[in-house]
Amino acid sequence: MAPASRAVAVVALSLLCLCGGILATEFFSTLTLFNNELHKQGCSSLSEWEDYAADCESSVLQFEDPDCVEGSNPPCESVFSLNAEKILNQAKLFIEQKKIPFPVDNQNTNEELAICYVLIGNGLYDEAIKHFSLLLQSDPELVSAIYGRGIAYGKKSLQDIKNADLALYELNRVIALEPNWPEVYEQRAEILSPLGRISEALSDLTKAIQLQPSARLYRHRGTLLFISEDYVAAMEDFQSSLELKKNQPIAMLYKGLTFFHRGMLKEAIEAFKEALKLKSDFIDAYKSLGQAYRELGDFESAMESFQKALMLNQNHIQSLQLRGMMLYHHGSLQEAIGNFKRCLHLEPYNEVCQYMKGLSHVAMGQFYEGIKAQTKVMLNDPLLGQKASSEYLKVKYLREYSRYLHSHLDIPVAEYNVDQDLPGNFKNHWAKNLPFLIEDYEEQPGLQPHIKDVLPQNFDSYSAEVQKLICTADHLGALMQYDTPGFLPKRIHRAMGLATLEVMQAMHRTWSSSKVRVNGKTRQCRRDMFDIAVKWRRIADPDQPVLWLDQMPARSLSRGFNNHINLIRGQIINIRYLAYFDNILEFIKDRILVYHGAYNPRGLLEVRQALENVNKVEDLLPIMKQFNSKTRDGFTVNSKVPSVKDPGKEYDGFTITITGDRVGNMLFSVETQTTEERTQQYQSEIESIYKDLTVKGKALMLSTELGDADAVCNLILSLIYYFCNLMPLSRGSSVVAYSVVMGALMASGKEVIGRIPKGKLVDFEAMTAPSPESFSKTATSWMNLKSLPSWYRSLPSVAETFPSIRTMIEVLNTDSSSHCPKKS
Repeated sequence: MAPASRAVAVVALSLLCLCGGILATEFFSTLTLFNNELHKQGCSSLSEWEDYAADCESSVLQFEDPDCVEGSNPPCESVFSLNAEKILNQAKLFIEQKKIPFPVDNQNTNEELAICYVLIGNGLYDEAIKHFSLLLQSDPELVSAIYGRGIAYGKKSLQDIKNADLALYELNRVIALEPNWPEVYEQRAEILSPLGRISEALSDLTKAIQLQPSARLYRHRGTLLFISEDYVAAMEDFQSSLELKKNQPIAMLYKGLTFFHRGMLKEAIEAFKEALKLKSDFIDAYKSLGQAYRELGDFESAMESFQKALMLNQNHIQSLQLRGMMLYHHGSLQEAIGNFKRCLHLEPYNEVCQYMKGLSHVAMGQFYEGIKAQTKVMLNDPLLGQKASSEYLKVKYLREYSRYLHSHLDIPVAEYNVDQDLPGNFKNHWAKNLPFLIEDYEEQPGLQPHIKDVLPQNFDSYSAEVQKLICTADHLGALMQYDTPGFLPKRIHRAMGLATLEVMQAMHRTWSSSKVRVNGKTRQCRRDMFDIAVKWRRIADPDQPVLWLDQMPARSLSRGFNNHINLIRGQIINIRYLAYFDNILEFIKDRILVYHGAYNPRGLLEVRQALENVNKVEDLLPIMKQFNSKTRDGFTVNSKVPSVKDPGKEYDGFTITITGDRVGNMLFSVETQTTEERTQQYQSEIESIYKDLTVKGKALMLSTELGDADAVCNLILSLIYYFCNLMPLSRGSSVVAYSVVMGALMASGKEVIGRIPKGKLVDFEAMTAPSPESFSKTATSWMNLKSLPSWYRSLPSVAETFPSIRTMIEVLNTDSSSHCPKKS
């Protein structure tokens, strides 16, 4: 038999679950790994792999009666009935259709082999192994029997991993006897991949493709490459598969997923749409399309895609889960809870849905339901050797923080301090996302019956003046929205809009008198302006620990806290920061030239010429290895921040790290290390600027000179420049900083009209600017500052209108969509 005609027999055995064959109770182990990986990435299950049935190149081991018509009455019977006569008939059909792998000239032997393969098809692996062994006693080099026994051991390895070694031993023997059969290499790859021997499995699939390329083999190898996060090579394999066989909706879907993970969202969306052209009812394609739109920040298109997925299957758990998470971050908490409840009705032990349901309830002030859901997550202890989920790791921190919020629900915000009240080790572990292993920890008080949950507040229940305050906050908060992939419009808008107004009111009082009353306390104002924004940021999303790092335990602070951002990891690109790659590349080039100018002046010209040809970060590491013998696996570059207080002095800014391995995977990251010494340096700078700002702010209240207003504006932005470079909070430094900028500018009589430009991030603008003057010039160019309308001064006091957590949550929950005028 020619290889082309024999190949499909064995392939059918390894792909029966894909082709709708008789091994319906088994699964394709490689795809199971893929499934697990995709779940980790928030991607689809492989529920649609049965669509590959149309791609199967043979009806090998399709044991239904060939004369039976599908859908007939009575229905077609399956060989699963284990009727001996039917097994023999099926074996005869197997021979007639020439589907036996490695057949021999002896007809009786072929009949015995056919029966053995039918037994495998019925899941009777031990019986098949016994029959193959009997045949091998007569002929130890009967290739088909060796191969069949290897397949049977391979199927048993799903039940007992020790059988995998036996399967590999048999398949190795087959390859030694018949080295040019591609399907044997594919079968061995299927055994190797679940053992974690991915590189060997890839080598086998590559050999199979060299012997006889097919759409199926490229698909299979693309799957393993995807698991290995080699998305470029995986995309090429899925593309090769599609070129050989166009009508493959799932191959097109996973081609799109390779784009998705590389941050190429528009290309991913086009691929998902192509998959839907091939299969209009493809649920996973709609779900993936929704996720891609969500990453682009296109809420409406994402909702439409998730809705289409759920119209096809209202019980599609992943679509419910992803849509619920998007709704939470968008601020539609009640709708999010509905999705999570539906998810839990279908899958009661889904930790993501249970955690998010609890979080949504707490964010709305429904602490009883929230903590009940959190406790259920805590009860899902991981099995021995099983990695705990991120939800399991976070949930105890959330429950303790929820209890703290509940116990302080009606206490004026001015009378307590989160950073001082929460235990130091608790804050340290929470900020670092460490397992909850805290010695001598005393739990927060349980829910107290006399403290009731937050009730829904109707917009009309507020006075006209407060309604105007809320609508103004909504408008101001929307100006903080980033027009960058990965950022959705959020509930946080109103919170930070109110923070902006409260900062404006407090700063105006500061400049109008020697002291300022902030959060009910009369004291000199320094950090207080930032505390206002931090207070609102915390309430907007209780999932994230927004904590002052200098308030951590001294021992922890001495070791330093790292704010770490991966820009590129392997082939995964952080799309949020894509617009800054070129700026950072030029900065790195400049620092390399400075380094070589100091330590290798003779070779500086050669280094400069080499760097001129570098257009992407990935090409920098080879250059550094070429010209610097100390560079092996990577290098770091540090930025410097100039001092205004002490001209000529510089502080440590952020650190850029570029590393790479032998196969070309790289890590490109940025981090700031908040140590005690560094914090003191920056705080000294911030204190100096703030004192100057206070003096000039007071003078501005008595002056109409334009130059005075410009000087105040520059000081405000200088203050934020150092704040962002310090990164003093565990989360949320950027939005806290910008709300303070807007509020302080409004206190100076300037209203921000402009929006943050596409691709711009406030913190990265400050971190990559060479000086506070440069940052100030950039920021003012988009702010489009105008004179502040006088009516702002007559708005009610934010601090007095919303003095407690309860009142803060109430206003964040209030729907103003049909009341506030839309502003462009």
